[in-house]
Amino acid sequence: MSRRLIALVLLAATITASASSIDIPDELQGCRAIADRDRRLACFDGLAIRHSPPRFAGRHGATTEAFAIAGPQRLRYQSDGAIFVMYLRDGDGKVAQNIVLHGGGEDVYLIEKPGTYSLQVNGSETWRIWLEAP
Repeated sequence: MSRRLIALVLLAATITASASSIDIPDELQGCRAIADRDRRLACFDGLAIRHSPPRFAGRHGATTEAFAIAGPQRLRYQSDGAIFVMYLRDGDGKVAQNIVLHGGGEDVYLIEKPGTYSLQVNGSETWRIWLEAP
């Protein structure tokens, strides 16, 4: 495991400490204890993904800047409020997908088609959104 990846995981943990109740050092030790090399690497990779800072974050309503994707991307989103509605808009501003998360929590949506997109978010509390490789 590279020192750079471990440093990245620890930095992400520091940045997102307020959003996470998980003890990062315990998770790191849990990954380190896995004997199988491939499973151990997958565990560390999972930590890096779960604890990375969000691409977009806000409270109540906002529209993100446009972003381009060259291939499929997973849109992972979390909401702390009871209401969360997000519109995935294409490069022309047309709604490509209406996404609703009831009662807070986390979910994912796969953007399959390459292109330029933006997000219009309406929530009753704070929210976070990540773009990740599928």
